[in-house]
Amino acid sequence: MAINYTWDVKNCDVHPSKSGKSNVVHNVHWRLKATDGTNKDSDGNNWTAEVYGSQGLDTSDLSSFTNWSSLDAAKVQSWVEASMDAEESGAVAALKTGLDGQIARQITPTTVQKTLG
Repeated sequence: MAINYTWDVKNCDVHPSKSGKSNVVHNVHWRLKATDGTNKDSDGNNWTAEVYGSQGLDTSDLSSFTNWSSLDAAKVQSWVEASMDAEESGAVAALKTGLDGQIARQITPTTVQKTLG
């Protein structure tokens, strides 16, 4: 099972002004989607799983500040991942492991729901 992970980090909360800087990103609303590139469901679609949340960023030191107009998804994603792992070592890996498990349970369910007739 080859899993590909895609981050969506385009929604950010910013301080309009902080320490002489404009549009200082302090919180990112993120989604992490896992797609199984090997296995497909009965309709021929790749199995997917998704998790979402928000991640606060430390803005106490703005010495390496990046202007809003210069930001891209890769930069913001790196901030989110670093901040998550700083709070709890291995947090990003744990998210990915959880998504892998969700996909595995979709492929081979351990329980199914049935309705009495």
